Amino acid sequence: MAVVTAAGVIVSLSTGSTSVPSPTVASPSHAAPNPSKQRVRVLHGVPVGYPHTQAGAKAAASNYTIVSGSTKFLTNKGARHRAVSVMAADDATSTNVERADHAAGQAAGALRGDNTKVQPKEAIARTGVLSAHVLDFDAHGAMVRLWTTTVRGSAAGHETPKDAFQSVTVTLTWQSDDWKLKDSSITSGLVAPIDERQASNVTGDFSDYIPAAAADPVLSGTAGKDGFPADYARSERGAFAAATSATMLFGDPRFFTDGSWRHRMLAATAAPGVLDTIASDADSTARLVTENRGVGANGMTADGGELITRTAALGVRSVSYSDQAASVELWTASVGGIAGKDETQRPQIAFLRMTVDLTWVDGTWKTTAVTPSEPLVPSPPTAEEAASADSFAEVGGVSNAPSFA
Repeated sequence: MAVVTAAGVIVSLSTGSTSVPSPTVASPSHAAPNPSKQRVRVLHGVPVGYPHTQAGAKAAASNYTIVSGSTKFLTNKGARHRAVSVMAADDATSTNVERADHAAGQAAGALRGDNTKVQPKEAIARTGVLSAHVLDFDAHGAMVRLWTTTVRGSAAGHETPKDAFQSVTVTLTWQSDDWKLKDSSITSGLVAPIDERQASNVTGDFSDYIPAAAADPVLSGTAGKDGFPADYARSERGAFAAATSATMLFGDPRFFTDGSWRHRMLAATAAPGVLDTIASDADSTARLVTENRGVGANGMTADGGELITRTAALGVRSVSYSDQAASVELWTASVGGIAGKDETQRPQIAFLRMTVDLTWVDGTWKTTAVTPSEPLVPSPPTAEEAASADSFAEVGGVSNAPSFA
């Protein structure tokens, strides 16, 4: 499963063809569940209820950015204003409403595609958070810088939705026992070129990720005592979160460089019945990548380059669900490469559908199999040069990892 789960990263990190073994499947466990821990809840389309921690601040900044870039927020004024009233601090609501309305006007052209007007039901507006770095934090407030990739366009017409990268700085305040939005600013982000082996899809291929067909990922900032995701709710949304966290964790650079971390992560996320097989596959995958790129246990190459890997979910949709087993498809964006002097090793981005199968065991959702599907690739950023290889060092490392779902 590890090779499959990290497939988006492997596309960018390995040379030649990488064979992907058939996914491991385990029978669902019927052990009696323990009570699940409550994560964030959703109010007027906005996740709320974050822990008073740096991880909670990262999650709030990420979710507010994802919501602000969603189709409903950008095309429905009433929904947009309700969402801002939920996410914004009391003294910043009017400013953020004005900023949101301006952003919606600017986004209209991209969401229209080559149609004469925006068709909200067919619009594609998805945001994936690839990196989250806490710039400032205390008991009263936080500032978080995000590196995001966005896909905007329409599933109707003939113009493929376009990819873009942004650097988003979010200022938060702790108010009413929650993180609230004070301010945000957006500039162009580091541009990772789309892997040359991936061709752009046609517009109709994106229909599975129109607003009615898929949800945005929701990050929680909640972790268990071992540092990995805490128990998930026994619900479809809980299954979505478990699948999202699994793909993020398998895209973490420690997956490839730190065997102890990798095995502890797998023990926390994979079903016991398939753990041994998954761990064996994961070790093989990690060895393939590190040997191929000359990366040591410290994540560095001999000439000082740093392994950069991240996986973000752009959208999540249900394939099947019961209270015992679930199958979830995610549209993912994975970045992989080396931040250093060698431009031929520059991090690239790959877009892939992933199906995550889960079972309810030990009071939470755990993975039993992950199966790659067809790539779902937007058009590359228009007239933007790729960032230099060494510039990606600013988004690597553990401190820049986004919060879990």
